[in-house]
Amino acid sequence: MTFFAEAPHSAPVTHVGDLIGWVVGILLVIALVYWLMRQGWNWRKTVQSGLPEPAAVPPRTTEPILETEGRYVGTTTAGNWLDRVAAHRLGERSLVELTLSAEGLKVVRPASQSFFVPVGDLRGARLDKGIAGKVFPEGGLLVITWQLGDKQLDTGIRADRSSDHDNWVTAIEVLIKAHDKVTHTNDSKNDKNVEGA
Repeated sequence: MTFFAEAPHSAPVTHVGDLIGWVVGILLVIALVYWLMRQGWNWRKTVQSGLPEPAAVPPRTTEPILETEGRYVGTTTAGNWLDRVAAHRLGERSLVELTLSAEGLKVVRPASQSFFVPVGDLRGARLDKGIAGKVFPEGGLLVITWQLGDKQLDTGIRADRSSDHDNWVTAIEVLIKAHDKVTHTNDSKNDKNVEGA
């Protein structure tokens, strides 16, 4: 008795109409998610509209203390690594050129809005591993804390050479201390002049 192998079944024919319906449905869901994200970003800009605009980059400063290139990861409110600042395009990721001088910090972003942080508004620097929802290896991120109006902000920078981060933390801390010392000395002299008048 001969047994014949059962002929293989062909795959069921898919109805093109169903396939198009699924594709259109998925595209609509993606579009809705994108629209909701955009609305959230615009709402954030509206809420933060009271934040003053950062200073413009001056045409020239004194001799640079440090310079580096890298990635601008974003700016958040100080101490809250997920509260990204949308106002004045501070939350946009981009390439960056950083220059630290005695006057302050130049943040030049070719594809976004550049800005300047005067030395009197610098509050500190540290190594961290995350900001604005982006995570890096331990110490892989330079976070600079600065004052804008009545808000303290954290700006995250990933230098092309992450080994430079330590130098930046040290240089910013030294610059802040030197500025505070000069400011304190000048204030003391002014007080003595007022008393002697």
